Amino acid sequence: MPTELTSLIHLGTLNLSWNHLTGKIQLQIGNLEWLETLDLSRNKLSSPIPPSMPSLRFLNHLNLSYNNFSGEIPSANQFQTLIDPSIYEGNLALCGHPLPKECQGSDKTAQVPGGDGKVKVDEDEDGGKFDKLGLFTSMGLGFIVGFWGVCGTLIIKKSWRYAYFQFLDRTN
Repeated sequence: MPTELTSLIHLGTLNLSWNHLTGKIQLQIGNLEWLETLDLSRNKLSSPIPPSMPSLRFLNHLNLSYNNFSGEIPSANQFQTLIDPSIYEGNLALCGHPLPKECQGSDKTAQVPGGDGKVKVDEDEDGGKFDKLGLFTSMGLGFIVGFWGVCGTLIIKKSWRYAYFQFLDRTN
């Protein structure tokens, strides 16, 4: 990937797919702070994914499929939202979340005494259920307070109701 591209700091979309690019992604790719879409699929890029890539805070579409990337997929910052395994497809040496392939030496596995293999440790046993319950509860309460805060006030306060509808009549 050409180093010159990393100086285009206001670039929003970069699609270099199907270009037979070789080498590695430049470490300076983290300088493209406004980048929203990055497609480097179907090239011959290799090496690990640079540690500066998760700092692309506006990145919402990424495609690194069918290259020769290796190592662990970064899990920091923006990469936590890019959980579709297909964006890493065809990179047989990649490992880590969201791929099913665990990295060697990963701290998400634990040795079982007397066992011959590794067993996954479930880090978030019931936390997901409580997170969803909290989300839906706060959404419901927010709707009720917002809706009845406006409509209830217009129903109860006659002067505000008249002022509101007079304002609407004047704007039309």
